[in-house]
Amino acid sequence: MIAPRAAKPTVRFVDEYCESYRDLFSEVRSFEAFKHLHVGAIAEIPRKSLPAVAKVNGLPNAQSLQQFLVNSPWQVQHLRERRLDLILKLLKGRKLILVIDETGDRKKGRTTDYVKRQYIGNLGKVENGIVSVDAYGVIDNITFPLMFEVYKPKERLKQGDHYQSKPKIAADMIQFLIDFGFEFELVLADSEYGESGSNFVSLLHKLNLPYVLAIRSNHAVWLPKEQKVRTNRWRSYERTFSDGRQETRFIREIIYGKRRSQQYWQLTTDKETLPSASTWMVMTYVKDISYKQVGDLYGLRNWVEYGFKQCKNELGWADFRVTDYAVIEKWWEVIMSAYLMVALHTPPLRPEGTIPPELDASEVVSAFVQHCDWQPGEGWKTWLNNLRLVLLPWVSANLLRPWQRVFPIPELERGFEILIELMNQFQGAPFRGTCPISSA
Repeated sequence: MIAPRAAKPTVRFVDEYCESYRDLFSEVRSFEAFKHLHVGAIAEIPRKSLPAVAKVNGLPNAQSLQQFLVNSPWQVQHLRERRLDLILKLLKGRKLILVIDETGDRKKGRTTDYVKRQYIGNLGKVENGIVSVDAYGVIDNITFPLMFEVYKPKERLKQGDHYQSKPKIAADMIQFLIDFGFEFELVLADSEYGESGSNFVSLLHKLNLPYVLAIRSNHAVWLPKEQKVRTNRWRSYERTFSDGRQETRFIREIIYGKRRSQQYWQLTTDKETLPSASTWMVMTYVKDISYKQVGDLYGLRNWVEYGFKQCKNELGWADFRVTDYAVIEKWWEVIMSAYLMVALHTPPLRPEGTIPPELDASEVVSAFVQHCDWQPGEGWKTWLNNLRLVLLPWVSANLLRPWQRVFPIPELERGFEILIELMNQFQGAPFRGTCPISSA
């Protein structure tokens, strides 16, 4: 029996990360396409179309990538479970802040599955588009993906589909993650989920999960006839942003009848005029929470939501050009995997034994920080930019190879080979001793 050939290499840090998923792909060409999509997702190209991804990988066309997404026999659920299992191994029992949000992207026409005119958060208005409900974790101000599920509008259900509201989708995701082994210290979500007492909020109480949820300004609570709504005095506090900046804001508690463990708050930038764009209602279920904690925790949700969407946009979340959701789901799952690949270089998720370049004993790797575009810091976007620099020689060689065929310059080709060899001394963030799903 002839042993299958080894997968062709890309760049070391991509290959090492993707190796953790190798057994999920029965065909070596599928595994190669999986790696190529990771390269394309983090490469600095404005639109991550399959032809553009093929070019930066030195492929003659996008056929293998299309085949991987449309016909290759791999399962989204297996890839997702492997990714979640890898995250759990790195967390080692640490609890996360869980953020529930949704992402919407504009799409023309009605041929794409589950597209309709609906509210698109990215645009802040109703547009024709597709929406997913997302769950992502936060630890030490670093976000990383957990799950997503597409929202299926009633008018666009396909045969065999069952309608689920966004809060019900979110509740099911939380239950899945809890059953999978994740532990959460706090749940953050916006008003669509804060108003859903029948499923989402009820599940949080059933699981005894603390939460900070936005609610609508006209939120109503049933009270006995003798009980009234009252408000405490306004108190100022300094809202602390993730970058250390501070801004004075105001908060007061709204008490519906008797004070309960579930508390209600109003936050604003101006207590006299209560501007609609910067006044919020918040519901909390956090033991002994202080008014300042309310402001900072709710502000964290806004910052994380923005940061997470920016990260997905960097990776080409909405750049698919297919209409079948089964293929879109595969694309999104690969993007989530690429997102994690970058997050693994940040301190909260960095595997043990992975050494930052500035501390590496290798003379070559320690010199990486001397590049004029190398960025200090430990944020997700910082590491994306630095990984793009490590990837750049390999991508550049692939883009120039067609000219090399027209005008062969052996010295140029050898120069790129040497530079790529130097880049491959950079150790990424591989997992060690990873087990297949069947034995996990």
